[in-house]
Amino acid sequence: MKRTSAQSLLFLALGAVTILSVFYQFRLGKNLMQTSSSVGERELPIYSVEIKEPKIALTFDAAWGNEDTAKILEILDTHQVKATFFITGGWAEQYPEDVRRIYAAGHDLGNHSQSHKNMSQLSGTDCRKEILAVHDKVKELTGYEMFLFRPPYGDYNNQVINNVKACGYYPIQWSVDSLDWKNYGAESILQTVTESKELRNGAIILCHNGAKYTADALDSLITALEEKGYTFVPVSELIYRDNYHMDHTGRQFSDEQAVSVIPINEAAAASVFDLSK
Repeated sequence: MKRTSAQSLLFLALGAVTILSVFYQFRLGKNLMQTSSSVGERELPIYSVEIKEPKIALTFDAAWGNEDTAKILEILDTHQVKATFFITGGWAEQYPEDVRRIYAAGHDLGNHSQSHKNMSQLSGTDCRKEILAVHDKVKELTGYEMFLFRPPYGDYNNQVINNVKACGYYPIQWSVDSLDWKNYGAESILQTVTESKELRNGAIILCHNGAKYTADALDSLITALEEKGYTFVPVSELIYRDNYHMDHTGRQFSDEQAVSVIPINEAAAASVFDLSK
């Protein structure tokens, strides 16, 4: 009789834990299963992505000059790497054939604003104009509808992020800065990226097509990253398009990742019954 009672208590306990687990996951999941770029009161762009695979994204901001664009495209083609180019409207106007070449080669075309201004200093109307002006230019040149936006200088605030999203764009930042814009040399670029503490799965690397030593460093940089086991994908293939949320560092997570790893403990179980939280 004692054995039967013990078994019954065990089954009851397991059943209670199961019910609590399902209810708690549903309750937490209900909050998470929404596309959200907010953390507390802050709206964040995507700095990097939480993924299991050793995939990273190589990006180039194109705002000034095109002297090395052909060489960069040639190196990317040699390594069969697809990258993401964030272009300004002024650059697209000055180098329309390069815009077409980038697109024809299978790379992402991203929006970098019309005139490379500090977006946080603009009104909401002007912010949207800066975005949509480039969108229309690139669509006219290639037929492509862009949906990735990188704010010039990495400058943003809540209003900028909300306006970016209102234009149908994902705001994209970076987690690894090559510092190629400082013109320290090709070896410096290689060292800065490969030794970065933020170089990990889902990293987004910032480079510039017009920086002095970027093209010189690119072949060695790609080779070194491949030797570390990384493969390259454009940002459009790296990010989650929906059902995602961010942490305070701007790292993007799939909501499924959060819901699937939910600890059930006494504190969590107790909180289930406090629906005021």
